[in-house]
Amino acid sequence: MQPSATLTLNPLTGWLEGAKHLPSDNHNARPNAEISLLVIHNISLPPGEFGTGMVEALFTNQLPADAHPYFAGIAHLKVSAHFFIKRNGAITQFVSCLDRAWHAGVSNFAGRENCNDFSLGVELEGEDDRAYSDAQYQSLNQLIAELVKHYPLITPERICGHSDIAPQRKTDPGPAFNWQRLHAKYHGETS
Repeated sequence: MQPSATLTLNPLTGWLEGAKHLPSDNHNARPNAEISLLVIHNISLPPGEFGTGMVEALFTNQLPADAHPYFAGIAHLKVSAHFFIKRNGAITQFVSCLDRAWHAGVSNFAGRENCNDFSLGVELEGEDDRAYSDAQYQSLNQLIAELVKHYPLITPERICGHSDIAPQRKTDPGPAFNWQRLHAKYHGETS
């Protein structure tokens, strides 16, 4: 998907038309919980390197443990996110929105544990301290606009970073993420 592509969520399948689909086995059924949270993360594999295809490999259990020293310690992990936005704005979907992706880990939002149960996870290709691209912000805003049509419980107060739900463990999306670049309606400003 290029940043200007039309995004349409199929509410029956939970898959986004206009995004590349790369199904991951790393998911399971949601408990009886309505989707009410959107969690923004960052990832790059190897750390600090972009466009390697290794994020996709990790989320589909194909990361070659011997291809980089860092991979040996993570290749066994069973993780996923619903969406991954590359530096050029291309969106890949790994897990249906109807299913629980394994992105948040041990987490808490407003006193509620296990955020994977009721959230959608969006990974941005990036690092905590490196600016995200204009194309990523454009695609993220398009994605959020489509998701909130179908999941109205995702309000501006319920769009957060991984660091907000797991502050002792996680720092992403980090200080480089500019929350003001989300459309005003998604970061709580009125126009």
